Amino acid sequence: MNNDVLYRLAIALAIGLLIGLERGWRQREEAEGERTAGFRTYTLSGLLGGLSAALAAHTSPVFLGFSFLAFAIGFGAFAWLEAKTERNFSVTGVIAGMLAFALGAYAVLGDLQVAIAAGVTVTLILALKQPLHSWLRTLTWIEIRAALILLAMTFLALPLLPDRPIDPWGAINPAEIWLLAIIIAGISFVGYIAMRVLGSQSGIALVALAGGLASSTATTMTLARLAREHPAASPLVAAGILLSGSVMLVRVLVVASGLNVNLFVPLLWPLGAAAFVLLAVTAVLFFVNRGGGATRPDLKISTPFDLGTALKLAGLIAVISLLAKWLIATVGESALTILAALSGIADVDAITLSLARLARDSITIVTATESIAIAVAVNTAVKAGMAFGLGTSKVGWIVSGASAAAIGAGTAAFLIFS
Repeated sequence: MNNDVLYRLAIALAIGLLIGLERGWRQREEAEGERTAGFRTYTLSGLLGGLSAALAAHTSPVFLGFSFLAFAIGFGAFAWLEAKTERNFSVTGVIAGMLAFALGAYAVLGDLQVAIAAGVTVTLILALKQPLHSWLRTLTWIEIRAALILLAMTFLALPLLPDRPIDPWGAINPAEIWLLAIIIAGISFVGYIAMRVLGSQSGIALVALAGGLASSTATTMTLARLAREHPAASPLVAAGILLSGSVMLVRVLVVASGLNVNLFVPLLWPLGAAAFVLLAVTAVLFFVNRGGGATRPDLKISTPFDLGTALKLAGLIAVISLLAKWLIATVGESALTILAALSGIADVDAITLSLARLARDSITIVTATESIAIAVAVNTAVKAGMAFGLGTSKVGWIVSGASAAAIGAGTAAFLIFS
């Protein structure tokens, strides 16, 4: 038990030392006696918090409360005297001292990993003062408002929605539809930030990669709408849509083989061939449009995302999903391929998960592979249609041509290696 207390006190001392190192380095130009606290003071504050917690554990929790209160009053009084003399009214040093004490106490009483992680986080925040202030000065109210709306959608509204189907066919799940709206808005927000920081070409590549992991359909919608607003950027937008589609193919392969390893090789050939075609066209588009001027326009996006558009697009997918479920209930599940094709209209993840599980004992690997490939092909074709309907004709032709070639390559690979 004594060794454990000593170890925890050493961690409390180390946390204070870490905070003190940053504070002492920042105040290194000030002479002795002209600062409230420096390297040694913050280090001792962490140890004082640890010792107070250890004593409280053997006496009463009230002791720790009074110790913290006495420390905060004393530290704050000296900081006030320094601020009054130098007319520097920053309270950061006081908060840092209180955190050193509190984290030292928590290192003795609580989870060591949490205490260490919090100590490192506090030090990082203190050390990144200049970059954080510079970044804050570049923000606009529109960007802050968009981030707040996105956070409210995710952490306030989403938990309140029922996470179950509410229609007779089991197609409309309010939580899933709202999550789709969040994904669409989130992709738009990431794309806005990426293109602002990295520029048009790198920004589109980043949002395509991130979007392909989350929802290539939502990414296609977002980028196609961007092309309609900036027709000169159509080749770059088309490249982003195709890159997102190739990421989706890799994601399907990983998800399916993760649930059923026997699907890896059969799916590798058709999905790999299709992904290769999409990546090849993407590389050509990015290479050809890597220059400046008209071939690489500066995309001016006025808002991080349009909430109304995100909700409309999520509703459109909900309607398509409902229609697909209604057709299944009316016509019947005559074959898994029909189910896969209907499911692929809106999404490939649900059918991929279902078929991968069924392939363990209910259906053959060939049937599962064929059905997943059909769902992917239908989804790819639907996204090509979205590129036409939501974007420009140039984006539509590029995406449709590349998608047709990818579907053809995937079909050929399936027929040859199945």
